[in-house]
Amino acid sequence: MSRRAPAFWFIRPASTAATLLRPLAALYAAGTARRLARGRRIRLEVPVICVGNLNAGGTGKTPTVIALAQRLGAQGRKPAIVSRGYGGTVSEPTRVDERRHSAAEVGDEPLLMSAFAPVWVAPSRLDGARAAIRDGAEILLLDDGFQDPALHHDLSLIVVDAAKGFGNGLCIPAGPLREPVSAGMARCDAVMSIGPPAMQDRFRTTWGSAITVPHLAGALAPLQTGIDWQGQRLLAFAGIGHPEKFFATLRDLGADLVRGEALDDHQPFTPALLQRLSAEATAAAAQLVTTEKDAVRLPPDFRRQVLALPVRLELADWSALDALLQPVLGSS
Repeated sequence: MSRRAPAFWFIRPASTAATLLRPLAALYAAGTARRLARGRRIRLEVPVICVGNLNAGGTGKTPTVIALAQRLGAQGRKPAIVSRGYGGTVSEPTRVDERRHSAAEVGDEPLLMSAFAPVWVAPSRLDGARAAIRDGAEILLLDDGFQDPALHHDLSLIVVDAAKGFGNGLCIPAGPLREPVSAGMARCDAVMSIGPPAMQDRFRTTWGSAITVPHLAGALAPLQTGIDWQGQRLLAFAGIGHPEKFFATLRDLGADLVRGEALDDHQPFTPALLQRLSAEATAAAAQLVTTEKDAVRLPPDFRRQVLALPVRLELADWSALDALLQPVLGSS
């Protein structure tokens, strides 16, 4: 979602504003259930792993898809990623080419993920999946699509931000959920919560009893790129689901963060915005820095002025995920 989530979505117990919106939330949940019930769930000739969420907005799906693509590739598999390409303009199945396509055409997340595996973008996930199979994919990673009834999922993984959890537990517009937690648990195979240990502990305390499937825990860690962030004077900007997490990561690395500009998720970089950021960085004698996902959306000339901090999903123990993947891989 491109707009900042309302603060009351994450207040427990539910605030007065959320309570007043409960009837609309019930209608939203019922609509999701009806759409899923009407789906044909077509089974394809290769396994489909869905990486989705219950929350609207960013939860860490992209790093999870990248981690799965890398792990499958290291095992000699040929994965491909299928995406709707949020914000893109393609009207038919298109294999993303970072040398030829822009984020405006195919979406920022597909452009980022194309460095790790073939990525197919299409308005219809079914059409994108079939195009990927014709292109030689042996296993499909579905980026989002947990609430899309078109495809049968051989494995469904719900990703959740450990710090935010499932918010106040209510559906849109009273809360952040696309469907109730209980409904999601009934259809998924595992939950992946992403965050540092303290947030994982809080997530387990708050939501552990609601999770009825295997629960995996991971964290996003900065990729070692050779840049020494210690003491660097930075002006950061980020248009992701939770920009404050990016700013906190820079501070944890020892950077001198002059200011963090929190943008809406997928917010366009207008010339006026970029000019303002550049002028402010110059006046503050600071280096501009942003996320990997934001960097791919920058105009090439401006991109050369900006450092990017990539992060990768890390799991303390991959065996639980491998155990979930094995039955799927055994059928491929």
